[in-house]
Amino acid sequence: MRTRVTDMFGIEFPIFAFSHCRDVVAAVSRAGGMGVLGALYFTQEELETELRWIDDHVDGRPYGVDVVMPASYAGADLGVDSPAELVAKLQGMIPDGHRAFVEGLLARHDVPPLTGADPGKVLLGWTDATARPQVEVALKHPIALLANALGPPPADVVELAHEKGVKVAALASTPRHAVKQVEVGVDVVVAQGTEAGGHTGEISTMVLIPQVVDAVDVPVLAAGGIGSGRQMAAGMALGAEGVWTGSIWLTVEEADTPELAKRRILEATSADTVRSRSWTGKPARLLKNAWTDAWESAESPGTLPMPLQFMLVSEALRRIGKSDAAELATFPAGQIIGTTNRVKPARQVVFEMVEEYVNAMDRLNRITEV
Repeated sequence: MRTRVTDMFGIEFPIFAFSHCRDVVAAVSRAGGMGVLGALYFTQEELETELRWIDDHVDGRPYGVDVVMPASYAGADLGVDSPAELVAKLQGMIPDGHRAFVEGLLARHDVPPLTGADPGKVLLGWTDATARPQVEVALKHPIALLANALGPPPADVVELAHEKGVKVAALASTPRHAVKQVEVGVDVVVAQGTEAGGHTGEISTMVLIPQVVDAVDVPVLAAGGIGSGRQMAAGMALGAEGVWTGSIWLTVEEADTPELAKRRILEATSADTVRSRSWTGKPARLLKNAWTDAWESAESPGTLPMPLQFMLVSEALRRIGKSDAAELATFPAGQIIGTTNRVKPARQVVFEMVEEYVNAMDRLNRITEV
């Protein structure tokens, strides 16, 4: 398979796999696609460890790193460069009523407090000040791609990446967003439809891709509800030159997804997700459950803007993860999880996508013969 993105990165298949798990990233890159490590949840030291491991296990194949540098967020105008000082100021912006609501929700579901030393990660990559250290670490490694979500990456970050020979990608949920990203110099636009897991807009993938392709002159990757070769063929028929995938990697053999969460994904249907602000304050598609329902209830005080919402709930989510309250355990998941019902090696997923893509194109050619 050959498109502008396969030539750009020297990969066999235009399949990009976003994952927070280094094993998945390395496995997909070794299989001929490109693994992209989500850096959001890692401290600088942890990210250094993860990238060093990938460097040693990717067999010289290209891989990428994804950061989150939102174009807008609460506290952006505070003028604070120190992450520690920023966290302290933002903590003071969280209303007591919201803290009480979270505690009440945990109490109703018998979620115990944390025991032992558990400092947690109140805020990592949700702001410019906290994401820049992650960029700095990433660019010290031989990455091929730096991707950014939630708006155009800062122009100076794009320039710095280019100086090091690293291409830049950014996610877009509207054609207008795609144009803004190209204006700051991104090399690849990921057109992400509302079916996607995590932060996503309101336009469906089928509608969004051709609009973005027509709006920009850089390669476009199709994202949102992409998990098979047929869907890959559909995205590329609409003008995309590759696919950006995420949720399908949550249940592969290499994934570090907790077993309870993995079972829930395998059992879920495509109707079991919902766009909710209850995770970060911005709309994100999550697995629907008692947690997302609670934030939509009449008792809810409403969600806070990013990054205050995540700072509010981060400890609660850790407590839930260490408890028996499975009904509250939520996480980003796209509608494609309705088709993931078996655990497979990541390499097999890549090859099956390619084989099904070829079969889909052959079938299309046959039925359109005159």
